[in-house]
Amino acid sequence: MIAAIHGPHLDWSALAPLVALYGGGTIVLLAGLLGGRFVRVALVPGLTLATLLASLGLTIWQWHANTTTIAGALRVDDLALALNGIFVISAAASVLLSWRAAAPRLASPGEYFALLLFSAAGMLTLVEAQNLVTLFLGLEMLSIPLYVLCASESRRATSLEAGLKYLVVGSVGSATLLYGLALVYGATGATDFGAIATALHGGILTDPLFLTGLALIVTGLGFKSSVAPFHQWTPDVYDGAPTPITAFMATATKAAALGVFLRLFDVAFINAQVNWAPAVAALAAVTIVVGNVGALGQTSVKRLLAWSSVAQAGYMLAGVVVSTQLGIRATVWYLAAYLVMNLAAFAVVVARERETSLGDGYGAYEGLGASRPVLAWPLTIALLSLAGFPATSGFVGKFFLIDAAVDGDYTWLGVVIVIGSIISLAYYLRLVGLMWGRGAPAAEPVLAGGSADAEAELADGVGSAARPAGWEVVTVAVVCGAATIALGIIPSPLFDLTKDAGRAIGGLF
Repeated sequence: MIAAIHGPHLDWSALAPLVALYGGGTIVLLAGLLGGRFVRVALVPGLTLATLLASLGLTIWQWHANTTTIAGALRVDDLALALNGIFVISAAASVLLSWRAAAPRLASPGEYFALLLFSAAGMLTLVEAQNLVTLFLGLEMLSIPLYVLCASESRRATSLEAGLKYLVVGSVGSATLLYGLALVYGATGATDFGAIATALHGGILTDPLFLTGLALIVTGLGFKSSVAPFHQWTPDVYDGAPTPITAFMATATKAAALGVFLRLFDVAFINAQVNWAPAVAALAAVTIVVGNVGALGQTSVKRLLAWSSVAQAGYMLAGVVVSTQLGIRATVWYLAAYLVMNLAAFAVVVARERETSLGDGYGAYEGLGASRPVLAWPLTIALLSLAGFPATSGFVGKFFLIDAAVDGDYTWLGVVIVIGSIISLAYYLRLVGLMWGRGAPAAEPVLAGGSADAEAELADGVGSAARPAGWEVVTVAVVCGAATIALGIIPSPLFDLTKDAGRAIGGLF
């Protein structure tokens, strides 16, 4: 009698948020093949939002699951689920910002929105990964759709350039990470995070093979999270990609990269903290300085936000370095705060790209407080929050990170965070002053669609009539601006969620 062959146990309940994203992405891709204006304008975006809502609902349902599945390859815990909330909200906002944009029409709506869902699914796979193989698979599932999405405005040269640059640099980062993972496997003889942590109790902490692999892993993840000196691609790619995709990359991709930093270094490499923590702390300090200094001379809001995102990555690395529950909670809290303040800023950028012929240049924001206060207020709140002003989520988040750094005996890194925030006032307040310090400029012609390239949209038949930004873009800006203030005044609910995320990993070391 032949014995039955059983595969690994699958906990479908735990996998439900991930399955929803992959299944919904497949349905959206197939729906896009139907063609027609209704499909393009309503059905495909509607199905995408429904998929994201389903994944968010299943995430809430699985809260406190804290289980492993697929033979231990994935861990569905409160950390991964909290980060999935960030991915889903970021993707939903990007869908709304993309609704009237040129990119979905030029790339085919079904393909565009399906790639967005598949990238979000890759992010969730990445932060749930419990072994090196699954980690790399999640990273590639995250990255490959984004390479295409960055180049989705195919009639705009800067979009194609952004896609190519991200492909080349992203491939180098992935190859570097893969080589590092291979060396760690060679040194420890294990791919599972728990087994690697156990192996590090031995005498391999000073093994050149392990140390080289560790350095290559930091480099590879540094590319993905825009950590200096591996950040060079960030301003060009953020500037050239369609703005809704830039918003998604700036928030969700950074959350995924920092999430896997927490998972890998605070679980698999926790016993080697003495080796990697000083180096990562130095990278964090360099990143804070480089990002803030690089933003000082910018005259493009997208490039300013790109350099700002480099500095913000340095702030968040402080939570990784200390390897404590407080550090994990501070990082997750700041990622959630960073989500709302960045989405508010990028929503205003989308609106001004549509309403003026000045694109994302500073000239499009002169006198915005007088001419478009409904846009000026969310952008002002977002910029002040990014700078760390009191009564905003950014202030609470930075205070939380500084507290974690001091508690983890990295007081000097907390001082660097303060210094970086002071430097950032120069470029954030400059833009705020430009919006509120001058009267409304002469009326600018309104471009059709959401791209700075009118000819691409008109040739595609998007429409020739001038039109405003769209209610959905203004809604994203206003809601995220209000959330930025709300989290700064009433931070307690988010604190409770981050406590659960901290315990999810904290109980493992």
